[in-house]
Amino acid sequence: MANIGGIIKTIQNIMRKDKGLNGDAQRIEQLGWMIFLKIFDDKDIEMELLNDDYLSPIPNELQWRNWATDDEGITGDKLLDFVDNKLFADLKALPSAATNKRALLIKEVFEGNNNYMKSGTLIRQVINKLNEIDFNSSDDRHLFGDIYETILKELQSAGNSGEFYTPRAITQFITQMVNPKLGEIVFDPACGTGGFLTNAIEHIRANEVHNIEDRITLQKTIKGSELKPLPHMLALTNLILHDVEVPNIVYDDALSKELTSITQKDRVDCILANPPFGGTVSDGMETNFPSNFRTKESADLFLILMIQYLKDGGRAGIVLPDGSLTGDGVKQRIRQKLLEDCNLHTIVRLPNSVFQPYASVATNLLFFTKGTPTKEVWYYEHKLPETQKSYSKTKPIQISEFDNLKYWWENREKNEIAWKIDIETIKNNGYNLDIKNPHKKEEEEIHTSSELLEMLHNSFAKSDELLTTLKRELS
Repeated sequence: MANIGGIIKTIQNIMRKDKGLNGDAQRIEQLGWMIFLKIFDDKDIEMELLNDDYLSPIPNELQWRNWATDDEGITGDKLLDFVDNKLFADLKALPSAATNKRALLIKEVFEGNNNYMKSGTLIRQVINKLNEIDFNSSDDRHLFGDIYETILKELQSAGNSGEFYTPRAITQFITQMVNPKLGEIVFDPACGTGGFLTNAIEHIRANEVHNIEDRITLQKTIKGSELKPLPHMLALTNLILHDVEVPNIVYDDALSKELTSITQKDRVDCILANPPFGGTVSDGMETNFPSNFRTKESADLFLILMIQYLKDGGRAGIVLPDGSLTGDGVKQRIRQKLLEDCNLHTIVRLPNSVFQPYASVATNLLFFTKGTPTKEVWYYEHKLPETQKSYSKTKPIQISEFDNLKYWWENREKNEIAWKIDIETIKNNGYNLDIKNPHKKEEEEIHTSSELLEMLHNSFAKSDELLTTLKRELS
């Protein structure tokens, strides 16, 4: 298997030499359309072998195999001119016959993306490195994910890219607990690069896909929506790599649909999602919602949207910040609707550092089933491994850490990290769901007098040091 980390580092170093690229987000976008085209062509080759009548929607001269795979092929100004004036221009202008959904897909991707690189020689170097990765031959279906995780982990701030990265252990755990089945419609209304959807595909395929009919059923039942062009393209690529010929990922803001227009025909069996939080929605989006639920907080609107999308008996596993579990007014009314329309059976409280370096917000995993009101909510506090003070880029959360929780899930009992609250208590508390571990009080650190004096002494010493530095700078 290719050394993905090494290849990506080399590609990034090549890209840094190009004066057209500015920052990590543009580098990811540049790499994104190249990988999309390479994977699309790899899948075309596979489909041509399986089906003599298959015809790629990409014209011959624009297929990756015909201009990119020869190490000594066109380069310099000739390659730059081809990419800008032939490849992008022609793929954006593909005849979008409604019958050829793969052609529509390509058109959509190239309309939403750009070639930023200005040196044809450097483009050739990047392409040659990419050709070292053979997506088709690899047994490891996470190869694609590893590429983007390698890059995303290097981004220091949430900015353009961090917001659509959910640690793989979280997407795997939520998928396993919701347990989507073959034939059920699985939906992520803010799917980012498609982490939840590919986990659902892998989960269903491992358990239930036995023949071609099953594969076709699976392809038709995975749905997503994504607002931003870059993650949208990455999600499409990710699903194509997971053998979904025409991914059903809408390039749109899921909140732009009027809530009342979502009816029985749109409803889904499973929702797996980490909706954007901490941000405000685009102007006017909240008017798509009934007046008593209007807010600018994206996570709260997504919660209402997801309740609406679920069928009766439909199941959801989602990530929500602490801020959505508490607060009055609209926030309280949204939580009341959740508890009345759905059985919110489990809340897993996560340590603050799970989403670092992108965000240090305290988050929770909520699991609910639509159709019956909540009678009680079980809480489980996920602890950091004993050897760790926090999660980080180099020490992210691991799926194995959920083993105890999975065992508890099937054998629920109260213990020092699990507790249960009945609905009356929640109602009387203004539908507040931000309920801390009641066993924590006993565990709070108790310091001796000498330890407290030592802490105070250290604190004063730090203050003196700061004052001295300040005086020095002022003088």
